[in-house]
Order: sequence, then structure tokens, then C-alpha cells
Amino acid sequence: MLREATYKNFVGDLTAHQISTVTGILFFGIIFYFIFKKWEIKSLKHAILIGLIWLGLTILFEFGFGHYIMGNPWQKLLHDYNLAEGRVWSLFLVWLTIAPFVFYKIFNRITIK
Repeated sequence: MLREATYKNFVGDLTAHQISTVTGILFFGIIFYFIFKKWEIKSLKHAILIGLIWLGLTILFEFGFGHYIMGNPWQKLLHDYNLAEGRVWSLFLVWLTIAPFVFYKIFNRITIK
């Protein structure tokens, strides 16, 4: 929403998409830090499970809502996953999937010292 209302007209669609993906990764990284500081991840297996559940729910929401509620065709929904065209949304999904593992490792190193 912020992208559409502000910088997209200045930088173009592709660059705006890339900027919003990077800022989304950073923003969610901050949110994840506070989430996992409050609710400890118990094990490596737990971290992997959380990441896979988040990935599945995000894709389910994105495609379910995008197609069945908003009426977008599948081709349009898949467009943001085309790395060959510079569409980097899949990097956000990678981050969403590995973030619990990353923060599990970070917080366990801090706890051990």
C-alpha cells in the first residue's frame, strides 16, 4: 500500500517491487526479533516447522485471496515470482521460511555466552 501511494510513480513498477521486498524483509526481521525474544523457539525442529507453516499460510493466503476473492488470474499472481524478470518476491518467502531458524541460532548463541 505504501509503495503504491508513494514511490512507485517515481521509480517505476519493477524498482518499487524490489524496494518493497527489501523493506518488507527488514521490517519483518524487526518484528521477528521481538516475537522470538518473547516466545522462545524450543528446538531446531520447532524453528523449521514454524518457518514451513508460515510459508504455507502465506502462499495459501496470497493465492487464495488473490485468485478467489480479488479475481486475479493465476498468471498475474505468479508474475512476482519470476526472478528472470527481476521480480524478487520469492526472496521474501525465503526469508519468511528461514527467519525462525536464523533467530533460533542467534538467541541460542546469546544464551550460551
